[in-house]
Amino acid sequence: MKYLYASILVLVGSCATVRHSDKIDNLKNSITYTDAEVVNTYLKTITEAELKTHVYEFSDDKYEGRMTGEKGHNEACDYLRSYYKEQNIKAPITHPNYFQTVPKGALPEKIKNDSQNVIAYIEGSEFPDEYIYITAHSDHEGIVDGQIYSGADDNGSGTAAVLEIAEAFKKAAEEGNGPKRSIVFLHVTAEEIGLHGSRYYTRNPIFPIKNTVATLNIDMIGRVDDNHIENENYIYLIGSDRISTELHFIAQKANSTFTNLELDYAYNDVKDVNRYYYRSDHYNFAVKGIPVIFFFNGEHEDYTQPTDTADKINYPLLSQRTKLIFSIAWYLSNSKNKLTAEVL
Repeated sequence: MKYLYASILVLVGSCATVRHSDKIDNLKNSITYTDAEVVNTYLKTITEAELKTHVYEFSDDKYEGRMTGEKGHNEACDYLRSYYKEQNIKAPITHPNYFQTVPKGALPEKIKNDSQNVIAYIEGSEFPDEYIYITAHSDHEGIVDGQIYSGADDNGSGTAAVLEIAEAFKKAAEEGNGPKRSIVFLHVTAEEIGLHGSRYYTRNPIFPIKNTVATLNIDMIGRVDDNHIENENYIYLIGSDRISTELHFIAQKANSTFTNLELDYAYNDVKDVNRYYYRSDHYNFAVKGIPVIFFFNGEHEDYTQPTDTADKINYPLLSQRTKLIFSIAWYLSNSKNKLTAEVL
């Protein structure tokens, strides 16, 4: 009898494994870009030249390193606001000037002034009350010992990517091609000093957090780290499978369909000593149970140095990485079914 019981257990366990593997296969097979030709049309609007213009502007010395609460950062935020106005991309109804004030009381003591998050959005045509966030932090280190920390990669690169993605979605919307869900373009302050801008936003959201589908966070995607000197055609994805297996597979499908980058998950390991998952603005969305991906190129010799300048950005690579993020956002915003926050 004990052998029969053991055999039944083995059979049950084996069937459970098959069922799980079938579920995984079914999920993977369900993710398809039936409109790949349309997506490619808008991917072409994301250009190296425009990304370069944004990075050079955003990392210009006139912004004095974009320290939270300082004049230079405020003026850099004005640049973002002006861009969205120029593109005719709307501000939230409740914040018509595109700014969400982050009061100095919500910031570290050393910050003596209020700051702001910059928010623009494109309303979904079918599911306007479901939101995909594309985020990047706008602040940097400021001036240290008389040297301006330009922050071209950290995070001029991510900021430029958000602006180009916004422009591509706007053009698609004008031509009757979505998005079906609303896309929120969120530039948060005070990341460098503790993720305070994104923390403030998730605690004081302009659009309901409970209706957030996913957050795609872009923080440093313009350079190559030492691990990839021989193959620069890569991007680190962090957090993609921690809350939603489906999001993980969507990213892979987007990449295989459009960009063919190496998706490196080394820093997604829960044992990663760098703990990058906890170190950028996606984390404040993740703690709310929202599926996230953090896009990252890894550290390099100019990381948090005054030598992180616009001339060192790899613009062809920045363009490819930006296209990957756009194509993921496209699927999330246009798919028939809302993303499932479930780990299989």
